[in-house]
Order: sequence, then structure tokens, then C-alpha cells
Amino acid sequence: MTERLLTVEELKVSFYTRSGENQAVRGISFHIDAGETLGIVGESGSGKSVTAKAILGLIPPPGKIISGDINYRGKSLSGIAEKKWREIRGNQLAMVFQDPMTSLNPVKKIGAQMTEVIRRHRGLSKSEALKEAIEGLREVGITEPERRVDQYPHEFSGGMRQRVMIAMALSCKPELLIADEPTTALDVTIQAQILDLLKELKKNSNTAVALITHDLGVVAQVCTRVIVMYGGMIMEEGAVEDIFYRPGHPYTQGLLRSVPKRGGGSRERLIPIEGTPPDLLDPPPGCPFMERCPHAFAKCVERPPMFEVGPGQRAMCWLLDNGGDSGE
Repeated sequence: MTERLLTVEELKVSFYTRSGENQAVRGISFHIDAGETLGIVGESGSGKSVTAKAILGLIPPPGKIISGDINYRGKSLSGIAEKKWREIRGNQLAMVFQDPMTSLNPVKKIGAQMTEVIRRHRGLSKSEALKEAIEGLREVGITEPERRVDQYPHEFSGGMRQRVMIAMALSCKPELLIADEPTTALDVTIQAQILDLLKELKKNSNTAVALITHDLGVVAQVCTRVIVMYGGMIMEEGAVEDIFYRPGHPYTQGLLRSVPKRGGGSRERLIPIEGTPPDLLDPPPGCPFMERCPHAFAKCVERPPMFEVGPGQRAMCWLLDNGGDSGE
């Protein structure tokens, strides 16, 4: 039986700026099961990273969780004290951030940064923590880890720094690892190595992974289930095979048309999604994709509910309302 690890219910997150309230996340609900790899995809500004930070209690001012609940193993994380967050964050729930160079302290050796995390959460001695750090670097494919722990971040390549971040995140054996664009700004060869590393993680442990990306190719290689976000909302969710071969939402269909297909060749025509994402300072009351959707009709000025596309697959689109009239 599938074990439910984390549940997000009607989460809303806003940032209060001089220009007004930026409604970054607008009432999303989803879950992550133990051991699964969930892809969270969408264009920049769709709310992916804000959702991840909300899960870990890391929304910075002027941001604020407006409403909703984040439930971990049956217990709500809403409103818990920072001391309790420090026990959970990095221990049961861990995150690999987008840019390892800004996440690592440039003036501290890699070993010191890793052992600090291990000692805080696992209560090991300095020598025991160092052994764990060395073994962690070895597990993510860093050669000569005994020497590498005495080096500084600038002595590592971009791909190596990303491996260090993954090793650090895994050092306390978390149940959920959130990886925010872990292959961004890496060359294709290093990207493949990082993805292989994530696949090995899934095979060798029961760690669940939430992989945040705009790259559908990455999702196809690593994930078992996908959430498609747009305008701070979830447009569609389902198994990878369903999303790629039977997409129910016009936005998902547009994303798939805009990426190269394997074997497509240099003459393959990619079709971009026309227009721009909605302004979340003044978001549309109905479907957020309405202004860019080739199938939009009068009903779209109302926000659609989630409709069942198939077993385990849902999409937020009035075209799926069998009892309605598309007007086409």
C-alpha cells in the first residue's frame, strides 16, 4: 500500500510589494508519497520554487503563507515554532537549491560545512561526522573525497558543487528531498550525471524526491508523477506516461509542443506558446491560461474545477466538462 508522506491543501502564498499583493501561489493541493519522484513543472514565475520554500517554512519577508495547510506524516506544519522547523528542516525534509555557489559558504571548507549539518541533526562526534561527510561525497561520485573535504567551494566545478549540495542534503537521511532546478546552468554531460544520481537515490533508498524544473526532458527521465503549474495554480497532474502521451490541459499540450522530440532532427518545427504569463499582481479570476489558450471560450472567465481525465489524472479545464458546452 502506498504511504502518504506529505499533503499540501489549498496553499496560498503572497508577497506584499510596493506595487501590491503578488499572489505567487493561489490555492494548490497535491501530495507526495513515500519513495516516489514527483516532477513539478511550469514556466518561470509559475509558483514552483515558492511552493517548495513554503513546504520547508522558508518563505522570506515580504512573503507570507495566506492560508492552507502543509501536512507531514499526519501532522500539520502550519504555525510551528522556528526551533521545531530547525529539527525538521535538513533532517526529515531537505532541499537542494538552484545555485550551489550561493548556497555554499565560500570561506568555509566543504568538510566543515557538511559536518556542521551532520553534527547538528545526528549528534555525532567531529571525527564520526567527518567520516560520514567523506562517505557522502563518495556516494555522489566525487573522487578522492578524503582530499576534497579540505577544499573550498571555488575549487569545485559547477557540477561538483551540485553533487556536494546533494550529498549535504542526503547526509541526514531525509524522507523527502526537494531539488530545485538541480541541472540548471550545467552542461549536458553533467546534467545527465546529476539525473543518474537522482535515479540511483530512488533505487537505493526510500527517499521521496520532488524535482522542480521547467525541463520536460528531465521529468521524462526521472519522475513517476507530474504536477504542471501555471499562474500560481496547478493546471494538471498525473502519471508521467499520461501527461506526456495523453495531456488533458491545453497548457500541458503547449509545453509538449514547444520542446524537441527525440529523433526529431534539425528540421523539427517547435511551436512556442504565444503570449505571456498572467500578472499575479492582478491575476484573472477565471482560468489563468485563458488569454493564451487557442481553445478559450466564454465559460473560461470562471475558474474551472479539477476534472478527471483518467485514473489518477486530473486537469483544470472547462473543455473536460462533459456536461458543459465548449461553444465550439
